[in-house]
Amino acid sequence: MRYALERLGFYLIAGWVSITLNFFLPRMMPGDAATAMFGRFQGKLAPEALEALKAAFGFTEGPLWEQYLTYLSHLLRGDLGISVSAFPSPVSDIISTGLVWTLVLAGSALIISFIIGSTLGVIIAWNRGRWLDRLLPPSFALLGTFPYFWLAMVALWLFGFELGWFPLRHAHSAHLEPAWTLTFILDVAAHAVLPVGSVVIATIGGGVMGVRNTMIAVLGEDYIRLAHAKGLHPRRVMWRYAATNALLPSVTSFGMAVGLILGGALLTEIVFSYPGTGFLLLQAVRAQDYPLMKGLFLTITLAVLAANWFVDMAILWLDPRTR
Repeated sequence: MRYALERLGFYLIAGWVSITLNFFLPRMMPGDAATAMFGRFQGKLAPEALEALKAAFGFTEGPLWEQYLTYLSHLLRGDLGISVSAFPSPVSDIISTGLVWTLVLAGSALIISFIIGSTLGVIIAWNRGRWLDRLLPPSFALLGTFPYFWLAMVALWLFGFELGWFPLRHAHSAHLEPAWTLTFILDVAAHAVLPVGSVVIATIGGGVMGVRNTMIAVLGEDYIRLAHAKGLHPRRVMWRYAATNALLPSVTSFGMAVGLILGGALLTEIVFSYPGTGFLLLQAVRAQDYPLMKGLFLTITLAVLAANWFVDMAILWLDPRTR
């Protein structure tokens, strides 16, 4: 329990630092969201409207510490401000819609990459020196050198434009309304094949190589020799004794992979016009929507911190040495 509380305290401090930077950085930059929106009307608004816009976007003229406390109080209520590009829609409503699709894309890619990469890493290490060990690791290492967006563009051109096997853009067909129906779920799955596949191909190599190298080291331990000497079935030795311990470092790196996957998903979403946080971020930058950008940056940061804390708790449960 003490370890869990210590880790939770660490991530809470990291989250507070992220929130504080998210407050101060926009105020250190020239201009603000209210001024940018006021300028779009090209003199059609009265000068008094600028003060009202600043108040609406949280850029008041009071002391900085009062603004900071106000910012924290709004944040605790889930109020991230009002979007400039989608005025007067709240930023939290826009992000919640995009976050669902990012979780579908990045979450599916992360889980698939982890399962396939770990399984192949265990099998390759168990059959080290054979054709699998000579062929697959260099192939995955080569695929891992290609950027996410390049693989996404190649997949879009080949399987979307040329062959027409999969849809080209968006998360679902325009004529379908979101609903928990088999038709809609299959349509979402078809739209997710290319973006998810691009991220999986770009990330699976690291998982395969990591598990393979750890598995080879584990196979040299004394308890593995003892398991063989007791006459246990080789498959049981591979999965129950060797793989269980070899996967612990991969579980630890799972939380760090969340950040990498989210970063890759941002570019992949832009290529496929996938309506996740990455596509929203591109639109926010183009529209100079500072509140939406701040909300997206904060959401991604807190998601990575939360994922790392859950991974720490998983290690606490899986590894008795941690306890």
